[in-house]
Amino acid sequence: MRKFLFNGAILSSAFSGFSLLRSLSSGPRDWRLLLNVVAWAATTAIAVGNVLEAAREND
Repeated sequence: MRKFLFNGAILSSAFSGFSLLRSLSSGPRDWRLLLNVVAWAATTAIAVGNVLEAAREND
């Protein structure tokens, strides 16, 4: 769990996720918002994958 909490990519994804949640609740809903959600999901998936891969290499 510590691997995820202190990873820079995971932290960045979490902070951008908070920003995305604020824009989801207050901003206009159009195609650009959908692209932001897709980009955030892809970034988060890549960050988690990198942490898991690094954990496998260290074991």
